[in-house]
Amino acid sequence: MLEKKGNMAKAGLVSEMLNSECFCVSLDNDALHQALSTELGSPALLALVEERCPYLFSAQPVFVSDSQTRRMAEVIAAVESVVALPSYREHILASAPTIASHDPGGAKGVFFGYDFHLNDGGVGLIEVNTNAGGAMLNALMARAHHACCVDMEQFAGSADAATAFENSIVDMFLAEWRHSKRGRPLRTIAIVDTAPQQQYLYPEFLLFQKLFERHGLHAVIADPSELTLQDGVLRHGDTAIDLVYNRLTDFMLETADCAALRAAYLEQAVVLTPHPQGHALYADKRNLSIFCNAELLLALGVPQSVQDTLLQNILPTEVVDAAQAERLWNARRQLFFKPSAGFGSRAAYRGDKITKRVWQEILAGDYVAQAIMLPGERTIGTPESPEALKFDIRCYTYAGNVQWTAARMYQGQTTNFRTPGGGFAPVYSLPDSEFAEEIGDIVKRAGHLENCCATGCTQDAGK
Repeated sequence: MLEKKGNMAKAGLVSEMLNSECFCVSLDNDALHQALSTELGSPALLALVEERCPYLFSAQPVFVSDSQTRRMAEVIAAVESVVALPSYREHILASAPTIASHDPGGAKGVFFGYDFHLNDGGVGLIEVNTNAGGAMLNALMARAHHACCVDMEQFAGSADAATAFENSIVDMFLAEWRHSKRGRPLRTIAIVDTAPQQQYLYPEFLLFQKLFERHGLHAVIADPSELTLQDGVLRHGDTAIDLVYNRLTDFMLETADCAALRAAYLEQAVVLTPHPQGHALYADKRNLSIFCNAELLLALGVPQSVQDTLLQNILPTEVVDAAQAERLWNARRQLFFKPSAGFGSRAAYRGDKITKRVWQEILAGDYVAQAIMLPGERTIGTPESPEALKFDIRCYTYAGNVQWTAARMYQGQTTNFRTPGGGFAPVYSLPDSEFAEEIGDIVKRAGHLENCCATGCTQDAGK
C-alpha cells in the first residue's frame, strides 16, 4: 500500500498519508493536567477549565508538508505587502468607520491569525483575524505532547519551542508599548472582553494574566464597562491601565459599554492592541474580494509576483450584491457565505445548507460569498474504529512574521471546540516527497507506520 502511494509522486503525500493512517496518541493527559494546574495555580480554576472546555485539545497531531508551510508564509507576506501600500490603505479607509482612520500610535496589533484550508497538497486562505484566540493554549499544549512515529526532532523540541513562544508573546506586548513611544516602562495590562468569565476561552485569559505577572507586569481581566477614563488616564478601579489587550468582537468600539475605552483610544490615553484600524485593513472579509481581484490589484499597484501568490492561494471571494442574487443562488452549492464583520463562524452558512429565508437575510445583510475548498482531514480513533475529523490551520503572526502554527480539528460546518477528539492540535511540517524511496525512508525511520500505530502508540491512549 505504501509503495503504491509513493508512486503517486506529489507534494504533500507524506503528510496526507500520515493524517489518514497515523493513529498515534501523542498527548499526555497527565502532563497536560499538571501543566494546567501549575499555570492556573488553583484546583478550582483547573476544575472549571476541565468542566467547561473538555474539547480544547486533540490527542493527535496534524501533519503538513514543507511546501505547504512555505506557501502559507508566502501568502501572509503577500497580504502584508498589499496592506502596506498607501493606495490600498486609502482605498479601505475611505469607506471604513471613522475610528478606523484614527492613528493607533504605533501599535501594530498582536495575534493576527491567518486561517487556511489544506487539501490535495494545495493551500487556500479562508480569512484573516486580528484578535485570534488560542495562542497561550497552544503553548501549554506543546509541553504535553510526546514523540509520535515520525520526525522525533520536532517533537523533542516542542517544550523548548513553547517556552520560546511564551517569551516572544511577552516581547510582542513590550514591542507594542515601545512602538507607541510612551517614554516609560510598561506596568499594567488589561485583558478586555465582554463578560470575560463567561467566554469559552476564559481559561486562556487566566493563562495570559499569569504569564504577564511572571514577567513583572500587573494584569487584570475586565469587561469594558468596568473601565473609566479619569483625567486622561484609563482605569480599572484604582489601577491605571497602560495597555489593553483587546479581545472584544466589537471591533469598532461602538457599544455603550466601550465608551470609556473608545474615548481613551481616541485621546491616546492607552495603547490598544489589536485596534480598529487593524481590523479594517486586514480582517473585514470584504478585503478578501480585493486580494483575489487581479484587475483591482493591478490598479492598486501590486507587483505581479505578489498578485500571482494571492490569486493562486486565496479562495475566490466576492461581496454579495442583490443584483447578482440569481447567479449566486444558482451557484450556492459551491459557495460559503460569511458576514463581512463576522467572527467565530457566527451567521456563516454553507450554500448547500441555506433556505430561502436565510438567503433573504444574506441578501439584506452585509455578506461575502467565498468559493468552497474542502478542509483537510485527520483520522483519529484506532485502525479498527477510525473516525475522520476536519481541520484548518491557523498561523499566529506579529508584524507579518509567523510566531506559531496550530491546527483546529472539528466536525460540522466550522471549527467549534465542541467535537469529541477535536480541538487544538500541534502541527508538524514534513519534507515533501516525490519518490517512493523518500516515503520509504521516512516510514523506515518511524519504525514502520502500521506497526507503530497498530500496536505501539495506541496503547498510550489512556495517558
